[in-house]
Amino acid sequence: MKRIWIIISAVVILILIGVFYYRYYYVFGDGVKAGTMNYFVHKGYVFKTYEGRLIQSGIRSQVQGNIGTNEFMFSVTDPKVAEKLNRSAGAFIEVHYKEYLHTLPWRGVSEFVVDSVITVTPVSPVQP
Repeated sequence: MKRIWIIISAVVILILIGVFYYRYYYVFGDGVKAGTMNYFVHKGYVFKTYEGRLIQSGIRSQVQGNIGTNEFMFSVTDPKVAEKLNRSAGAFIEVHYKEYLHTLPWRGVSEFVVDSVITVTPVSPVQP
């Protein structure tokens, strides 16, 4: 009888570990986004995380009748990538990201985590 409880406990623990991994560490999707870097900040109370916003070209309607910009909110975990993005405010950039199903406090507030910067193109002012 004791052996059955050990087996059941081991199976339940393995299932819980699998659910936790799937929910927080499984990469649901990945891809590339491009746009103008709006802001990039290092913030947090307990876990300081890097958070940014990319404004993509074009417009889209979230709710019928309302037109807004297409924003890509993201987090960054790698300090080297964060340093490169920190120097790129206002530039047109392309970033590679991973999408997770849920956030973790030490990974940031967004499900989208940028893991590399592909290109950075400074935006030149338009002459009238």
